[in-house]
Amino acid sequence: MSNISFAAIILAAGLGKRMKSNHSKVMHKIAGQPMILHLINTLESISPERLAIVVGQDMEEVAKILSPYELFIQRDRLGTGDAVKATLEHLKNFKDPVLILFGDTPMVKSETMLTSIKACADGADVVVVGFQSVDPKNYGRLVTDEDGNLIKIVEAAEASGEQLEITLCNSGLMVVSGKYMFDLLMNLNSQNKKGEYYLTDIVSIARKKGLKTVVVEAEEVELMGINSRGELSIAEANVQKELRTNALENGVTLIDPTSVWLSHDMVIGRDVIIHPNVVFGPGVTIGNDVEIKSFSHIEGATIDAGAVIGPFARLRPGTEIGCDAKVGNFVEVKNSVLGAGSKTNHLSYIGDASVGADTNIGAGTITCNYDGFDKHRSIIGKNTFIGSNTALIAPVSIGDGAVVAAGSTISRDVMAGSLAIGRAAQEEKKGWASSYKEKHQLSKSQKPKR
Repeated sequence: MSNISFAAIILAAGLGKRMKSNHSKVMHKIAGQPMILHLINTLESISPERLAIVVGQDMEEVAKILSPYELFIQRDRLGTGDAVKATLEHLKNFKDPVLILFGDTPMVKSETMLTSIKACADGADVVVVGFQSVDPKNYGRLVTDEDGNLIKIVEAAEASGEQLEITLCNSGLMVVSGKYMFDLLMNLNSQNKKGEYYLTDIVSIARKKGLKTVVVEAEEVELMGINSRGELSIAEANVQKELRTNALENGVTLIDPTSVWLSHDMVIGRDVIIHPNVVFGPGVTIGNDVEIKSFSHIEGATIDAGAVIGPFARLRPGTEIGCDAKVGNFVEVKNSVLGAGSKTNHLSYIGDASVGADTNIGAGTITCNYDGFDKHRSIIGKNTFIGSNTALIAPVSIGDGAVVAAGSTISRDVMAGSLAIGRAAQEEKKGWASSYKEKHQLSKSQKPKR
């Protein structure tokens, strides 16, 4: 949390054409979360006094997930300077530092934000966040004087050959004193190759007005903008590396860290062991001493202490796995509770069900939860035994301590302590198999050879 009053603006109106997508650029996910929400979560951790988010007028998908926040429309998309102007009515009387961020630069650390805000509060009028790059490519360059003061920002397309040799690059992030911000913006012009109002031009304008302009440096990796699928994959790799490192440092064993994919909001206890090739989606909480075996996929699930999951298990949203329970290979559990100590070890589907403690679910068991129109729930009591290859046709209830015979189809409730058998009576025809084989062999021997 910052003890300095500041406002923040997030620019998120970009179309992201290089993504070649039907979705807005900032909606693309990193570690299971839209990139703009990564940025907002970091920003909220330092408590801005005001937050304004600028979007395009045709970005309903973005507006929907950002509905708790104040949104401002950039109607003509005439550049970054034009985008900040969209917040004029909201911030025109705000005199403290204004942090300007970009929705497609989601990995900025709170420490970098705070350092930049403090530089402005301590006397700088414009603070630009930059980074050193061994391969500057198309980044704008930060031109400084011999004392290190920022003179101007030059877009790569506008830079001279000498300026292109500069390795100090512009990230786009900026903090501007609220006392001068809109005055500086009103002095922008669009006399450049793109015909846009560059936010970066306010540095030169500020210098001409005698205002103080400085650079704060941060690491290139956290200032990375995401404009393509390739850059999205690099960002994902960077975030996954950080998530894995945090897990290892907090008492989790990742046998092969690079093959485990974590979600942004995971909660993992101590002494958890995660085997190779495991994927976690959002909404997962794992208790202490849990073991997750290879090739499991887990999303929206809670796993209590001591449970063992996998290999090749799938836990879908709404799943709760109790203490010391086991979910084995090729088992799918969806929107269900598996009680403490219960087991479903092989080749089963448990959907929309509540399973009591210390119950055994045999191989091939399925809960038939969907009738073609609605989902229905199965209730399986504690200390019950469900035999292999059983179909439970929901809604149905199996009482505590009951036994369901293997191969049964159960469509009515079973009382506690009962044995339920729901299969056709076995019929045996003596000698049929031998006779059939003899006839088949005789017929085969009488066929003409080719």
